[in-house]
Amino acid sequence: MVDAMTDEKRRSLIGIAASLVIGALVVLAGSAGSRTVGPLAVFAVCGVAAYAINWVVFVPSNRAKTEHYFDLTGSVTYLAVTALALALSGDLDARAIIVGVMVWIWAARLGSFLFRRVRRDGRDGRFDRIKTDPLRFFMTWTLQGLWVLLTLAAALAIITSTERQTIGWVAVIGIVVWVAGFAVESVSDWQKSAFKRNPANAGRFITSGLWAWSRHPNYFGEIVLWTGIAVMALPVLSGWRWIALISPVFVVLLLTRVSGIPMLEARAEKRWGDEAAFQEYTSRTPVLIPRPPRPI
Repeated sequence: MVDAMTDEKRRSLIGIAASLVIGALVVLAGSAGSRTVGPLAVFAVCGVAAYAINWVVFVPSNRAKTEHYFDLTGSVTYLAVTALALALSGDLDARAIIVGVMVWIWAARLGSFLFRRVRRDGRDGRFDRIKTDPLRFFMTWTLQGLWVLLTLAAALAIITSTERQTIGWVAVIGIVVWVAGFAVESVSDWQKSAFKRNPANAGRFITSGLWAWSRHPNYFGEIVLWTGIAVMALPVLSGWRWIALISPVFVVLLLTRVSGIPMLEARAEKRWGDEAAFQEYTSRTPVLIPRPPRPI
């Protein structure tokens, strides 16, 4: 037991350290060609803020042993960091303003959706064990700071760039891609919420709407919308600031390899894996990239 606790503590410390190192490297690269406020690069100020906001909210959350404000804090961090970048960068062009509005719209919708969900459910099962261990809980909030920084990297590169360019065809393509991804994510979340509100569906899994095309259409939409922002950033990237393209790559890795699809797929398999209807659904429905439903 002692060895297991020691290993858990070691993993938490490694996770915290890795998050800080990766964040520092991204901030260093993104600060090249960034507008400044005094001696500080605006990109760097935003990176520090992403961690600081999460650490501040961690304190009362750890005291109360609650995860109720975790997702909401993530969304608030996106809103606050983007607002900070816009406020400090100055001489904003259409590209920077549009991207800022995109992030605000996405963060406000997703944050309110996730907060309502955890209030309705009473808890988030992901945190049942984590929130009782202060160090592990702190690691989770630190990782959320990194998550915000990496996901926002392309948007921050646009907003804080010293190079301003008129909206061209590349930016228009990026906007169209973002709108498509946002629509898919929003519609699929709404469909699943409506499905769960129906008492007849209690304890069942959704197979209708966009969920007939993909087992995780909301995640597909998430990946697409951040790809759209990365496309918009292409004309203003140069040198080390190409690190901003880590944004959609990180979202893909996070959702397909870490905390998104693997966790939900394992949970669904445990709950419905023995049911013929679930086996039939998973056999004909792709995990992520949507396709028309196969005939039964």
